[in-house]
Amino acid sequence: MFLEPEKLYGLRGQTILGINPPVLDFAWFDLWAKPLGLLNVLGFLRSRGNRVHLLDCMYEGRVKPIGSGRWKVAQERREKPAPLRDIPRHFHRFGLSPVAVDERLDQLPAPDVILVTSIMTYWYAGVFETIAQLKRRYPKTPVILGGIYALLCPEHAAHSGADFIVAGSGPELPFTPLPLDLYEEPQYAVLSASRGCPRRCDYCASALIAPRFQPKPLPDIFADLARQTAAGPVTDVAFYDDALLWGKEKRFQPLCEHLREKYPHLRLHTPNGLSVNELDRPTAEILRQTGFATLRLSLEGVGKTADAAGAHKTSQDNYLRAVENLLAVGYQPDDLETYLLAGLPGQSLEEVEQSIAFVKSAGARPKLGEFSPIPGTKLFQAAAEAHPIILTEPLWHNNTAYAPYLSRHFPPETWRQLKASLL
Repeated sequence: MFLEPEKLYGLRGQTILGINPPVLDFAWFDLWAKPLGLLNVLGFLRSRGNRVHLLDCMYEGRVKPIGSGRWKVAQERREKPAPLRDIPRHFHRFGLSPVAVDERLDQLPAPDVILVTSIMTYWYAGVFETIAQLKRRYPKTPVILGGIYALLCPEHAAHSGADFIVAGSGPELPFTPLPLDLYEEPQYAVLSASRGCPRRCDYCASALIAPRFQPKPLPDIFADLARQTAAGPVTDVAFYDDALLWGKEKRFQPLCEHLREKYPHLRLHTPNGLSVNELDRPTAEILRQTGFATLRLSLEGVGKTADAAGAHKTSQDNYLRAVENLLAVGYQPDDLETYLLAGLPGQSLEEVEQSIAFVKSAGARPKLGEFSPIPGTKLFQAAAEAHPIILTEPLWHNNTAYAPYLSRHFPPETWRQLKASLL
């Protein structure tokens, strides 16, 4: 049932189909979303002589552009799963419908091996549905489930219907360009200048997914960028790095010089959040000159609870200086969305309110996120002591469900008031 990653990486001469399943949830947003892990594996396997194909049910379910190369995807109303039935929100399947999945599979060659990825642990229902559909169509073809859900919840994933579960991070693959050419006319690229994160925040699973922080050599980043931008009418690039500014003089600044010289037309985005400690005036100027259009800043909060959960990553003074520098070079307050966490175990309402007021007073825009308990993290254990159901039911990892309706750390009306105060 459980498959060592080395055996997967050893495939040669096979026709391999990669699947990014649809999402079943209350909401889904395209924040330059691509299944990076699956694409990395497919790129590596193609370099080993395999024939690879991709069915991304989210990308291929796109119905309406929303700007910066992103799309709104098709959705259909679904009955809420039993654990979430009392939550007063509509539940949907986002992405391709089952009929559309079959129609798309008709256009692809019969695979020798099928790789299904998984991302959020609470999106497992879409994974299960997809695997059941694949097994009906290809009953003798091995289906291998990997990805974040399989890594963090292997015992639960064992009930997915997959033939094999890749439940370990395995050896680090060599850096190879992402096979963005597997998409039809991609409009944005996704780039990683590193793997992992040098920090160990109590709420984050980055260290479980990539145990070692590993910067990519600049020539490999340049090659990846060239390959991806040649795959279609790419107008935007999202950097999915947890530490993009790490070693900024030797790495980030030369990268920006390359971007300005070779790709001055691209709009650049940092959805994972930038370290405010690194945002001095010269770095702010470089971001602006290079074309970074969407900035996310990492703060988490100004209270003791959020500061401790975020591994004391910054200080209020450093944040104020960072925002001042960014505003001085021409960014506007709405350009500077700042991540704040709410609903952390032990966090008071006053801490959250103070964090929101602090960010707004600095001249930036707060972006509030409900705490989501992620298996394997320190705060997951704290949450599980109070609510053991999260140990066996990943649906309760959903931030929409856990914070307001399971933990009720802040009741739904308080959440509505907090989000209204962001405006």
